[in-house]
Amino acid sequence: MSVWALLVAAGTGARLGEERPKAFVGLGDLPLLAEPLRRLDESSWVDAIVVAAPEGWEEPTILLAEELSTGKVVAAVTGGATRAESVRAALAEVPDDVLVVLVHDAARPLVTDAVIERVLAPLSEGWDGVVPGLPVTDTVKTVDGDRVLGTLERDQLVAVQTPQAFPLTTLRSAYAGDLAGATDCSALVEARGGRVAWVEGDPRLRKVTTKADLEQVASWL
Repeated sequence: MSVWALLVAAGTGARLGEERPKAFVGLGDLPLLAEPLRRLDESSWVDAIVVAAPEGWEEPTILLAEELSTGKVVAAVTGGATRAESVRAALAEVPDDVLVVLVHDAARPLVTDAVIERVLAPLSEGWDGVVPGLPVTDTVKTVDGDRVLGTLERDQLVAVQTPQAFPLTTLRSAYAGDLAGATDCSALVEARGGRVAWVEGDPRLRKVTTKADLEQVASWL
């Protein structure tokens, strides 16, 4: 099974308060992007990697890949204004004979082979997509301004992470239409009637949004 990974790394990272894009903020001794890039390159499940880089940072992305000796990186494309547009740009680089696409956010640096294996496995059972997730433990309420409208059933809720896995044909079809409002790939597949499964995620796949997130992830390295 041929698996290509799309590493989405075009976010600005404004909430980190840095002058450079999130992917190039320091995590340990290297840019944040280096950690998920190295991990995907070392995964036996991944055959090739396309990086959606911040505009103007395509060359530094390739140089970083060369510095890390990540031989699976085949392209660094210019990311879009939204995550969905970045995925679409990276998806255009995937050859038609690839079977499966794995989409991962660079903002979740600590991706593991175990999670990659878990999201790939159910595709052989005919699912249109697979996402990793963690059961929600907090009580979640719907609100309208200051007013609480209701309480959701926690046993029906999971907090979804990446990487997410899809057959190439399914993902291409999903991204051929309107991308407005899509916060992840699964939402687009679901909107077209696709059947998406979820598997156990990993608490350490924390998304880096704030400096506190960055410090927490750094402590796990």
